[in-house]
Amino acid sequence: MSTHVDVVEVGPRDGLQSEPGVFPTAAKIEFIRRALAAGLRRVEVASFVNPKKVPQMADAEAVLQALGAPPSGAHFIGLVLNRKGYERAVAAGCNEIGMAVVASDTFNRRNQGVSTDESIAAWLDIARAAEQAGVRAQVTVSAAFGCPFEGEIAVARVVEVARRVAEARPFEIALADTIGVGVPTQVTEIVSRVREAVPGIPLRCHFHNTRNTGFANAFAALQAGVRTLDASLGGIGGCPFAPAATGNIATEDLLYQLHRAGYTTGVSLDAAIETGKWLQEQLGRSVPGMLVKAGGFPRPSTAAA
Repeated sequence: MSTHVDVVEVGPRDGLQSEPGVFPTAAKIEFIRRALAAGLRRVEVASFVNPKKVPQMADAEAVLQALGAPPSGAHFIGLVLNRKGYERAVAAGCNEIGMAVVASDTFNRRNQGVSTDESIAAWLDIARAAEQAGVRAQVTVSAAFGCPFEGEIAVARVVEVARRVAEARPFEIALADTIGVGVPTQVTEIVSRVREAVPGIPLRCHFHNTRNTGFANAFAALQAGVRTLDASLGGIGGCPFAPAATGNIATEDLLYQLHRAGYTTGVSLDAAIETGKWLQEQLGRSVPGMLVKAGGFPRPSTAAA
């Protein structure tokens, strides 16, 4: 099993979308450039959704225009929920599209204004369009570990949704604990069941640390064979349509765990910590990430005993 783990930086999108104030466009651009400079090669740069519902993402096109083309080997991910969002993202310059389909029908209607079935139909249409345009497309099964409106989500339901979205042959399917309720045993079971249902399609996991289980879940995903994990610098973020869904797992904290456990990522831990500190200054408050406060592994003192 490979010891390399790809970390997908979701801070500029999932991290900022729930902020009470709108993060300045220039600061978003700096945020993304810092992530790239740290070595992160897949960055969720924006969501292309109704700006009236998510005003923090209203400047998506302006951000992409200022960034220009992605650096060689890098992917600018645009989150979309429908065909209109897809067309905006491609026109803006995203070279990777992410679509979200919620395992809970109630949550899907709250978040996207349509049923899960309608979102799956929209995804299948978007995937076909992306293939024709030469844009790689992936899909996330959201609320796979629990829903604030329906409660427990049956594993069979998650598997069903994953199997249906897999019909479009995405290059990757993500399993998201959107509200941070999952535990490691769930991760092991869901990853195993979904992998059996969609053989040949790589899996990615997206965890929130809302109830302090996010990092344990990330490690459980690794042990189950997942090699791509989402994280947010500083640990900021959450879903504006899910009550109390705060806190993605922090990129720098995840990097510390991975590197100390012998995994490689190609990402600089020191640069990630510095960006977390920079985020605190921009937001004017402390961020949830722990390494911003504690730092990495302490360096031995050179002072005389």
